[in-house]
Amino acid sequence: MTIKAVCVLNGEQVKGTVHFEQEGANSPVKVTGEITGLTKGLHGFHVHEFGDNTNGCMSAGAHFNPHSKDHAGPEDSDRHVGDLGNVEAGGDGVAKVNISDKIISLTGDHNVIGRTLVVHADPDDLGRGGHELSKTTGNAGARVACGVIGIAKA
Repeated sequence: MTIKAVCVLNGEQVKGTVHFEQEGANSPVKVTGEITGLTKGLHGFHVHEFGDNTNGCMSAGAHFNPHSKDHAGPEDSDRHVGDLGNVEAGGDGVAKVNISDKIISLTGDHNVIGRTLVVHADPDDLGRGGHELSKTTGNAGARVACGVIGIAKA
């Protein structure tokens, strides 16, 4: 049975809608959508631990990391569950999201439903930047938009 979820991203300038779809518990999650109002280039894209936006994106906590691993890229085996890498905006400020991820899930221990999706101001260095924040946040900068991932009609 296919499981679906959706996230409406809101920030001062940045907006978007991101859809999550998973065919079954052991299938990868397809993450698709569109984000507008970004500066041209790469922007960190992560699932954070809490679905709490009472203090804007800051109350979402750190990256979703139930196994206490270092931050890394989406293709790395040792990474935060919430590490989805970067989205890339064109000169028009629009990023088309089209990701397939085998670590996040819409069921079980890696379930991202009820957590916050965050878009960052700067590129995620995928844990390889050598900056003091590389191994925790990818040095991706400010949180420019966020939203809670909710259950969607299948």
